[in-house]
Amino acid sequence: MSRDEQRATVRLQRETLMEELEAVYRNAFDRLGALELGEGSVARLTQLLLRSREGAINPLEQEIEAPLITRAPDQIP
Repeated sequence: MSRDEQRATVRLQRETLMEELEAVYRNAFDRLGALELGEGSVARLTQLLLRSREGAINPLEQEIEAPLITRAPDQIP
């Protein structure tokens, strides 16, 4: 597999994972609305979910695909 193909595969997997995580968090938020909890409890759970989502998804969004190093640089005499 060429480097470009590897990068494309990694990018696709990262995007797929982000979509799956978004679905998980969306479902969790939907369930929160159906719970019969007080506003304080819902607010705390919402804050935890938002922090968790940020911690899970932001690194995937910010990933920069660095070029692969295939050999050592030439030595300078």
